Amino acid sequence: MASKGSRKRKTPVRKPTDAERREDKAEYAAKQEAVPLYTYQKQWVMDASRFKIGLWSRQTGKSFSTSLEAVLDCDEHKTDWVFLSSGERQSKELIRKARDHARALDTAYSDAYADYYTPGSGATFKQLEMEFRNGSRILALPANADTARGHSANVVLDEFAFHQDSIAIWKSLFPTITRGYKLRIISTPQGRKNKFYQLWTGNPRYVKYKVDIWSAFEQGLKIVGDDGEAATPEFLREALDDEEAWRQEYLCEFVDEATAFIPYELIVAAEDVRLTDENVLFLLERGDIFAGIDIGRKRDVTVYWSFKKIGDVLWSHRKIEHQNMPYTLQFDSLCNHIDMDHPRRVCVDATGLGGQLAEDLHRKYGSRVEPILFRNSVKEDLATSTKRTFEDRRIRIPVDRKVREDIHNVKKLVTAAGNTRFDAERTKDGHSDRFWALALSVHAAGKFGHGGAIVTVGAARESVEAYKKY
Repeated sequence: MASKGSRKRKTPVRKPTDAERREDKAEYAAKQEAVPLYTYQKQWVMDASRFKIGLWSRQTGKSFSTSLEAVLDCDEHKTDWVFLSSGERQSKELIRKARDHARALDTAYSDAYADYYTPGSGATFKQLEMEFRNGSRILALPANADTARGHSANVVLDEFAFHQDSIAIWKSLFPTITRGYKLRIISTPQGRKNKFYQLWTGNPRYVKYKVDIWSAFEQGLKIVGDDGEAATPEFLREALDDEEAWRQEYLCEFVDEATAFIPYELIVAAEDVRLTDENVLFLLERGDIFAGIDIGRKRDVTVYWSFKKIGDVLWSHRKIEHQNMPYTLQFDSLCNHIDMDHPRRVCVDATGLGGQLAEDLHRKYGSRVEPILFRNSVKEDLATSTKRTFEDRRIRIPVDRKVREDIHNVKKLVTAAGNTRFDAERTKDGHSDRFWALALSVHAAGKFGHGGAIVTVGAARESVEAYKKY
């Protein structure tokens, strides 16, 4: 019996660790089918290591899993997370997943957004925000050296291999997590000349997770065939019909860029997160407009792409794509865009089936439209001038995976006879049609002093005659 005046000692209650609380919450969510997780996703979410890097296949849920971890962390205790993505569209998609998780977990939050001005580039971006009842916040922004510097918080670098100037972003970002914040880096690979590749291959500090399509499939990922039946990753490989893309996008291999004429490093450097397919209202400065049209054949895509020349830089102005569209509708659409843009010059692919469209456009618009016959020597001139434009940083394009892959897929090949030709593998997204439309725009601008070789590559009469013989 305790003596008078003495106190009864209480047995201390051990508080659960972050990992244990997360386990309980995630298990509860999974049981209620609120946030179902595959095995590899659960392993990623439950790992509370300070530094984690994930090399994941496309469409295996890396953004889904990482945004869930952030929501669980915000719900457990007051903290902040910052999502940095390659563009505004990607930022919106990532925070949308976080909102879905919060609703599924019945976690109250409020939405907000603000304009975020970056003094380095002079650009303004939308900062999206979620605020939780306990004061926790999740912010989502496009990544650049300014936005990476602006917040001290836990950080998610989403698709980091695709961030423009990833090394500069990294230098600005890392000091913001100095005081114990966590860092999550997730991406599919994109060549070897970026910070993501350096961290994955050379830094032992990070807990590393690799999830290729086969390992995800073996741990429960569902793949659906043509008619809704269960399928294997081999179905995707056959449908993709592009071995290099398969190795990179699904097997998570850092594909050697030796055969790519324009490497990812140059492409990403030309991307601007503010640009979309149509930038008429964004590009208000005065400048001449130039356009290129690549005509699709059978399964390929017809692409109209115009650029506005501001100073000595070509800015993507309008990009329109048509596939499986009858000739008359394609012609009417192209005329409509030419009438809206009033380009100073339009260069049109007049090879093969493109000859008729090129002839009709030339007849309607006269010398403003130049039909281009795609001989090997002409394609070499176009490709070389376009690469020089990327090297000189005199072009700006949207952040768009199809555009990026179209440009990267063009290869310089040497035949057995020693001749040079430029070609690309045909995929479900076309035959690098976006690249050739871009190259034709660069050529159209080159006629008026943009730079690069100025070559005469196919008069209208010659192109029309070639079409008639096709």
